[in-house]
Amino acid sequence: MFQWEEGARRLRDAPQEDRRALERATTRIVEELRRRLGGPFNAQELADLYDQGTDWTLEIAMRAAPDNPRAWEAQVVADAAFLRYLREARDFAGGRLQSEQR
Repeated sequence: MFQWEEGARRLRDAPQEDRRALERATTRIVEELRRRLGGPFNAQELADLYDQGTDWTLEIAMRAAPDNPRAWEAQVVADAAFLRYLREARDFAGGRLQSEQR
């Protein structure tokens, strides 16, 4: 999660001229995460997907911002997207993980 937070920080601190492309790429990656994980998910499932690799995010970022190679940097757009999507996890509550009730 710290790595994802760092990506979000780097996106937030990016130069203004790059921010629109970075946001567009991040949003498209979030949409793909939603498609890949489908329905309800927990933080561990998202982390497992991340651990399988994020190479697939490059193609999405390139399509989202073909004229701005800065938007293709996975340590920014992919990590920020994973953090953004984490907020939708069943076991995420206001900035912290909670144990799931069954």
